[in-house]
Amino acid sequence: MLNARLSTSEIAAWLRETDAERLQTLWDKADQIRRERVGDAVWLRGLIEISNRCSRNCLYCGVRAERRVERYRMPQNEILDCANFAKKNGLATLVLQAGEDRTLDAGFVAETVQAIRDDFGLTVTLSLGERTDSELVRWQEAGASRYLARFETSNPALYRALHPSVDGGGFTERIDFLKRLRQIGYEVGSGVMIGIPGQTFDDLARDLALFRELDLDMIGSGPFLPHPETPLGNLEISGAYWQTTRSSEDSPKDAASRFSFRYPTTDDQVPNANDLAFKVVALARVLCPDANIPSVTSVATLDGRDGRKSALSRGANVVMPNITPTKYRRLYEIYPNKAATFEDAETTLQTTLRQLDEIGRFQGIGPGSAPNFLARSSASR
Repeated sequence: MLNARLSTSEIAAWLRETDAERLQTLWDKADQIRRERVGDAVWLRGLIEISNRCSRNCLYCGVRAERRVERYRMPQNEILDCANFAKKNGLATLVLQAGEDRTLDAGFVAETVQAIRDDFGLTVTLSLGERTDSELVRWQEAGASRYLARFETSNPALYRALHPSVDGGGFTERIDFLKRLRQIGYEVGSGVMIGIPGQTFDDLARDLALFRELDLDMIGSGPFLPHPETPLGNLEISGAYWQTTRSSEDSPKDAASRFSFRYPTTDDQVPNANDLAFKVVALARVLCPDANIPSVTSVATLDGRDGRKSALSRGANVVMPNITPTKYRRLYEIYPNKAATFEDAETTLQTTLRQLDEIGRFQGIGPGSAPNFLARSSASR
């Protein structure tokens, strides 16, 4: 039975499923649950990539600290220009996203959030990496109500290998951070990468089970797409996995350059493909029926014509059109050929609206908080 009580082994079996008729059953069930629990509206969140500065050295990311790239941080007036565009075009939510820019001043963020709320009445989501409780509270008091922080993988060893420059932190700290966000009162979003070298189907099944355990309000997951100018960028991902030889004494720089690579003789490696991404979207809808689930940029990058629409037809109900000024989009190159990199905001938004119309869906009006979050907030009053 496809329901929210699926066991981890049952989830893994669905992830491995290849039979077209059985998969159609999964797509239909996820779409049915989506329609019944969150409706036909698609909530559009205007994404603004406010900084590509990052203190972390993740082995796949194009804005990792050690990569030489032109760095930027958007001034407040340009962020507010984006907010004005969003307001004029019916986008009720802005997502302010950055690399883990620890020099991004907390006061600047608070002032910007308050200006967006006061001047435009928009809901503000932040995705700025792990920050202190005092900063999180300050931003919430300024008007931010949502926070996104993907845990990437529930496999602690794989998490540590991917993130060699985490300052004493790791998977456990990321989960603790998500729990602190919940305690502070944020609407909390997270997610994973699909097809990390070394990620098994059982790993991915545990990721999905963790979505349910954490009672997430938003779940965003997409294919693993490494930047070619990174330590993991030149792997043949399909069927490949890797081992790091990092020891606890390694410096981040040393750790980033010391790997051994192998190729498995089994088919247990998860491919970084849209087919798997759609299974994750559908199963996330089954397991967490009242969460908001976006059709993410990476599925549109792999399939610009149908990727986003396919995810929306298999359980997703959110899209985050990029409204970052074009001059900055090319610099926020977390992976190459990212969808809409060279478009302006108007083109990106119109493409999104056309795709919604093609599948008989429509833009939601208002902030579109997850039913999951609304029910929890009501119960706590």
